[in-house]
Amino acid sequence: MHSLLLSVDQSTPINYLPIVLQLVVAIVTVILMLGVSYVLGPKRNTSDKLINFESGIPSIGNARQPIAIKYFLVAILFVLFDVEVIFFYPYAVNFRELGTEGFYAVLMFVAFFLCGFIYIIKKGALKWED
Repeated sequence: MHSLLLSVDQSTPINYLPIVLQLVVAIVTVILMLGVSYVLGPKRNTSDKLINFESGIPSIGNARQPIAIKYFLVAILFVLFDVEVIFFYPYAVNFRELGTEGFYAVLMFVAFFLCGFIYIIKKGALKWED
């Protein structure tokens, strides 16, 4: 009996059935909710409803005019440093198994992280004065 249990293939398509069912239920739920809100929702297209609205401030001027690159730079820097912080999670989970070598690797990673942060500060990427 024991050898029979060891010979059972663990990667058969039937093992993925719960995942497929959950995916189908999620997709059907999304389609159902969108459909119900479309059918039951109000359909009054007034002039006030159709105008552009941004944070309670009336739109003035051309939306295609160039804006300061600082906004994009801050967004990119946020994503960059946010993704770098995500790499700390595997270390936090496995810090005992990684031992001293893993600790030195994380110290090196933090050193690179700090070098990049110091470079950004020296370049003035976070200064908002024009």
